[in-house]
Amino acid sequence: MTSRSDVIVRSAKPEDCPAIFNLIQGLAEYEKLQDALTGDASTLKEHLFGSQRYAEVILAEYKGQPVGFALFFHNYSTFLTKPGIYLEDIFVLSEYRRQGIGKLLLSKVAQIAVERNCGRLEWSVLDWNEPAQAFYRRLGADILEEWRICRVTGDGINQLAQQSKK
Repeated sequence: MTSRSDVIVRSAKPEDCPAIFNLIQGLAEYEKLQDALTGDASTLKEHLFGSQRYAEVILAEYKGQPVGFALFFHNYSTFLTKPGIYLEDIFVLSEYRRQGIGKLLLSKVAQIAVERNCGRLEWSVLDWNEPAQAFYRRLGADILEEWRICRVTGDGINQLAQQSKK
């Protein structure tokens, strides 16, 4: 059993990117999406710490070893006229689950949202991931059944971009 006093939750540093990417690979495996993983640690480092920062990461360590992460970025609510935080991914290695680490990560992101005067914190959860849904509900999250994610990727982005030229 992991003692919470041995867990450190902190902002990631550039040298953490290989470890973060290893956790991302673990997430892809858990979600059965290994084929969708096409990035690498170097690109991740550029996007987290380069001249244009696209996202931030909170890292959970147990006795100095990375065991979980939360990757998030800002969005904006036009109705609230306030910034928000979108939690893209939260993941804890299987052997460290059910020990409060996910709650610590999510709580830290919520603290950041409060500090930055955000109007909301939101994320998506896969429909088959009932343990995660139950966990989020226990922490006070609403799962918005009436909303659907819309996504355009790859060639579809290029095709959509061309629509403005027609």
